[in-house]
Amino acid sequence: MRGFRQWWHRLTGDDETPLDGDAPAFALSFVAHLGIIVSLGLVPMPAEKPEVTFVVSSPPPEEKTELTIPEEFAFNEQPSDAVGANSVQGESVALSMAPLISDFSSIPSHVTSVPVPSARIEINEILSTATGLHYSENLAVKGAAGEGVTGAVGAIDRLTHEILLSLEERKTLVVWLFDQTVSITSQRRAIRERFTKIYDELGIVESTGNDAFAKHENKPLLSTVVGFGGGVQYITKKPTDSLAELKKAVTEVPLDNSGTENVFGAIFNVATHYADFRRTASESAEPDRNVMIVVFTDEAGSDTQKAEETIKACRRLAMPVYVIGVPATFGRRETRMKYVDPDPQYRQVDQWGIVEQGPESFLPERIKLSFAGSREEDEPLDSGFGPYALTRLCYETGGIYFAVHPNRTVNRTVSRDETAAFSSYVAHFFDPEVMRRYRPDYVSIGDYQKRVKQNKARSALIEAAANSLQLSTLLDPKDEQKIVLQRDFLKRDEAQFSRALSEAQQEAAALAPKLDTLCQILQQGEADREKETMPRWQAGYDLAMGRALAVKVRMETYNAMLAAAKRGVKTKNPKNNTFRLEPSKSVEAGSQYTKLAERAKMYLSRVTKDHPGTPWAAEAERELRIPLGWEWIDSYTDLTPKVMPKAKVNNNNNVPAPPRNEQKMMLEKKPLAPLPKL
Repeated sequence: MRGFRQWWHRLTGDDETPLDGDAPAFALSFVAHLGIIVSLGLVPMPAEKPEVTFVVSSPPPEEKTELTIPEEFAFNEQPSDAVGANSVQGESVALSMAPLISDFSSIPSHVTSVPVPSARIEINEILSTATGLHYSENLAVKGAAGEGVTGAVGAIDRLTHEILLSLEERKTLVVWLFDQTVSITSQRRAIRERFTKIYDELGIVESTGNDAFAKHENKPLLSTVVGFGGGVQYITKKPTDSLAELKKAVTEVPLDNSGTENVFGAIFNVATHYADFRRTASESAEPDRNVMIVVFTDEAGSDTQKAEETIKACRRLAMPVYVIGVPATFGRRETRMKYVDPDPQYRQVDQWGIVEQGPESFLPERIKLSFAGSREEDEPLDSGFGPYALTRLCYETGGIYFAVHPNRTVNRTVSRDETAAFSSYVAHFFDPEVMRRYRPDYVSIGDYQKRVKQNKARSALIEAAANSLQLSTLLDPKDEQKIVLQRDFLKRDEAQFSRALSEAQQEAAALAPKLDTLCQILQQGEADREKETMPRWQAGYDLAMGRALAVKVRMETYNAMLAAAKRGVKTKNPKNNTFRLEPSKSVEAGSQYTKLAERAKMYLSRVTKDHPGTPWAAEAERELRIPLGWEWIDSYTDLTPKVMPKAKVNNNNNVPAPPRNEQKMMLEKKPLAPLPKL
């Protein structure tokens, strides 16, 4: 270092060298950092994976010739007051329907797309969307669960549109399947008269050169008529395009007086019979024709146990099923139909027969209890949907269930006298727009049971509904198998009065254990009630709980009032000897009953508040109109024996003849035919 200083001094004349001061430290730091940088550069690093870009492209729609339909045959997808062309009835439209691949949506949502330059897409699963009539058994193509119309001819006009849509895809075979029972005779006559108009409309559309017809070489539309009852009869031996032959076949559909309507067996038979129209030489080839099955019936079917295999067969063969049927009454399997004998040699009077037109759900979801304390009959309500099995068949195959009733109106209550002949008595109908949210679960039996087990409130409702069938109607004097609560008591003396009260208590006590069981079953579901999100199950559970508690309060306070009366009843007049129990807003039998009454009102009021305009709300409102307590109303009955007046003796035996017009009526009085099996 000293030698370096001397050399540097001789060279520059300066005593300080570059290595004096901070320079050594700087040099050392520089060398150290340079070594670190070089070392890091030599360490291997994993290469960054390039980001995969998913390009989603949507091919432009195929250019198709728009279906040109004359203005008088145009169809609007929106509900309207008239169904089809020149419909003779109105439509209260529909609906409880679901679009493709959807179990919950009511109507398709119109979405406005906004273009963006780029976007990242996360793909979770691949969905195959089925369209039209061409789909496999594993794809969930859903049809309409119900369209409410006032007449079968209006439903047929809508079917004209469905036929045109089918023809636009390929040649089509329409199978008209008629119920052969006597109750549908009048509808069959109206349908026959409407046939000409339907096929004339299709003929006019064909004459315009529309692609739906022009692209088919020969006979684009074939039709056939089949009848069913206890069996199946092929009225037209083979499909035809002759309107005259079709009208003749409809006229010749024979009556079946067995009262049996094996509708599912008939649909399965038809589907397999015409399966060749849907088969092709190879799996990749298109089938020769579409096959539409159109059913006319007024009952739920006598063979619902065959519904599952029928649904599978129709889905496998891609045959949509359309049913022109009846509405199911709310929570009931049976209802009454007005029958007027069509034969003029018999008296044209109203008779009421029992028919099976429900229920609207797979299992009963409504407890069966009378409206205690009310003199009104238990009025049947429209459920908003058709019988479960038939409606599910339409829904699962991509068809439509038309709920036909000539008295359909949502503005007022319909009386029994107003009910049209060959129609069931339905006292009140509901707005289909409101009922759309309350669609039953149209799923397989296994899936239905799984859904019930998902929530304790659902399970409790189903169990309680089955249990309530044992109670049935509590206060129905027309049903001899049921107990009628005594409400009038005549006091001749204290002993007799006490015995009468005790006997009434015994009758009420026989019902108490069943009511307790019903309430206990429903209480098991209270823990899960707040977790329930489906409106149908919410309304069903709350109504059941409210009604069960209300009946329990009435029955127990009834018993308590009788027990108190044996210790003495206050009267307005000491001479009064007749006592009647009347419903009262005041529950005076005890504080425990007052609390129970408040719980009942809470559940019932929640139904009316959360589910207005539904059958659940209608029943809750009716229950709330009947007070839960009782009060004694006393009056006087004269027990003095009355002397009957002596009959006048007519020695001449001259009995005046009835007036001439009455004599004529007596001579022309026609016999009353026995009520057939409907």
